[in-house]
Amino acid sequence: MLRIGIDVGGTFTDVTALDTADGRFHIHKLPSTTDDQSVAVAEGVRAILQRTGAAPGDVGYLGHGTTVATNTVLESDGARTALVTTAGLRDVLEIGRQQRLYDLDADEAPALVDRSLVHTVTERMTAQGTVRTPLSGQDADAVVERIRAADPEAVAVCFLHSYRNDRHEREIADRLRAALPDVYVCASADIAPVFREFERFSTAAVNAYVGPRINRYMSRLADRIEATGVPVPPKVIGSSGGMMSLESVARYPVTTLLSGPSAGVVAASHVAGQAGFGNLITFDMGGTSTDVCLVRDGQAVASTQRRINGRPVRTPSLDIHTVGAGGGSIAHVDSGGALEVGPASAGSQPGPAAYGRGGDRPTVTDANVLRGRLNPRHILGGALAVDYEAAARAVDGVAKAMATGREVAARGIGRIAAVNMAGAVRKVSVEAGEDPRAYVLVAFGGAGPLHAVEVAREVGMRTVVVPPNPGTLCALGLLVTDIRAEFPRAVLEEADEHDPGKLDEALREAHESARGWLAAEAPPGAETRITGEARMRYARQNFELSVPLPRQAIDTARFGPGAVAEMVAAFHEQHTKSYGFAHADARVQIVEIQLTAAALVDKPELPSIAAGSDPREALVDRRQVDFDETGPLDTPVYERAGLRAGTRLPGPAIVEQLDTTTVITPDATALVDAYGNLVIEVEQR
Repeated sequence: MLRIGIDVGGTFTDVTALDTADGRFHIHKLPSTTDDQSVAVAEGVRAILQRTGAAPGDVGYLGHGTTVATNTVLESDGARTALVTTAGLRDVLEIGRQQRLYDLDADEAPALVDRSLVHTVTERMTAQGTVRTPLSGQDADAVVERIRAADPEAVAVCFLHSYRNDRHEREIADRLRAALPDVYVCASADIAPVFREFERFSTAAVNAYVGPRINRYMSRLADRIEATGVPVPPKVIGSSGGMMSLESVARYPVTTLLSGPSAGVVAASHVAGQAGFGNLITFDMGGTSTDVCLVRDGQAVASTQRRINGRPVRTPSLDIHTVGAGGGSIAHVDSGGALEVGPASAGSQPGPAAYGRGGDRPTVTDANVLRGRLNPRHILGGALAVDYEAAARAVDGVAKAMATGREVAARGIGRIAAVNMAGAVRKVSVEAGEDPRAYVLVAFGGAGPLHAVEVAREVGMRTVVVPPNPGTLCALGLLVTDIRAEFPRAVLEEADEHDPGKLDEALREAHESARGWLAAEAPPGAETRITGEARMRYARQNFELSVPLPRQAIDTARFGPGAVAEMVAAFHEQHTKSYGFAHADARVQIVEIQLTAAALVDKPELPSIAAGSDPREALVDRRQVDFDETGPLDTPVYERAGLRAGTRLPGPAIVEQLDTTTVITPDATALVDAYGNLVIEVEQR
């Protein structure tokens, strides 16, 4: 049986397949089809079937990571969206949080819903979930007609305190669906049943904004995969690192905003754990951006809220930080004469000038070609010829603007890109109170291994791990990711004076939702698991910390004697760890609880490789490679497939393979471990 994972990036679509019969992995890369990602996905399936000689019916699993939702928000080209809300709350999305602490002239991202498309109805729930003002049937009928006349593609329904009682919200949503069957309708209580109106409204609006496009994409994807003859429907990875069915994605498209990057984090954790590393920072550099995430004791740090293009999204996700620095990042000289790199990218079409597809703007990839770090003749194992002269012409434009030579300009582009990415690593480590020197940097993506050693040196990290197939690691992540979803419920109870009935009711609702989801989503015979956490804070704090729910509470769907006291003690301990102190006598609030339902999948390990110690067996070339401090050096070039376990590669060295190139600087040494990972020790100055 074949298990296939396909991850779509800004430049390339990566395919990893596992033949469960012999444990062999097969990889393939092809250009992304940005107009319709499903085209490249289907082509990737056909290519891997041809390469392995397998029949479509041999495919038993197909996982997919997509950037459709992310690109829709970033490019601001989503659906024309309307919003229905409680009378008096028409301007919640416009007002936002009004945070202007440092820049009074800062521009907020415009609301995704134009004010003319925001409609109100008479209704009001209290914060306790009781009806203060019944829903006006006359208002409900009128708002349906106004929305019909406005002809939107999507509608978000967001009422005050619907996280406590969603009856009114659901009634309006049901009326809209019945009257406007071709319009995408979602209710905030389904998408983010948590308090804080602005964040909940924003999340529902984003969900509606991307909903029609995601639904169309999922429909095309299902049709294209069916046309390949593959008998299983694809599953899609969500922002929190769990796989979902196409039906779940269609209902909750906002959960896929970090679909692709989360797969890389899961894969990096899996591969590094097999190599003996539990504390790591993932470093995923692709064609358009770089994603980093901190993993502590094998568990990626998670977040309950992200900002996507300036808009808060209140859904569980891995705490991935992204910067606009990738192989396709465009270099330019600003009006003050300073060299800048990114965030604009050449993408896959036309791509860097070196790709010979008509690109003429200088990119990080072009600089790497000129510096000898990338093969000056071809990449992708010879599948893509490199246009060295085009790369030189592009970088010459920067050199002319800087009044310097081509070599200096190329070196400057690489240096600035490394500094930008080092800033992202500091963001998830130093700024979160973690010492990056206690972690290893796991480098992957098509360009990650090219820059990882320099980034590690910049932040003081001593070890870099480059997995065997780093350019397609995100696709591997789709094969080792559990099927999973999260179910939060608002509580807002004082720990000392909580209402046991209200607390148990929230837990019971979450438990029923988790069990129902597993019944629908878990494969037959799969091992299932439900875990949980509570988000707590001291009274009058603005933000919460997460602590585990007691196992007894999860198993019985009720809080037994001592359960809340156990949570409070865990909260004080977590507060001390996070902030250096705790207020043992202060009032503690339980803001919300969340259950996570998971169906566990078999996680294939990387196969061990043959032992050997002579690097000359893998030596394929020598060329001049430019390094920052030393300038050009005669550097051996090795073929990754020829390296054996136990081989040491002192720097400088270049390691080439189909999906990426690894640069080992003169002050670093690489060791090939038993699984084919390059473990690079970096000398710190």
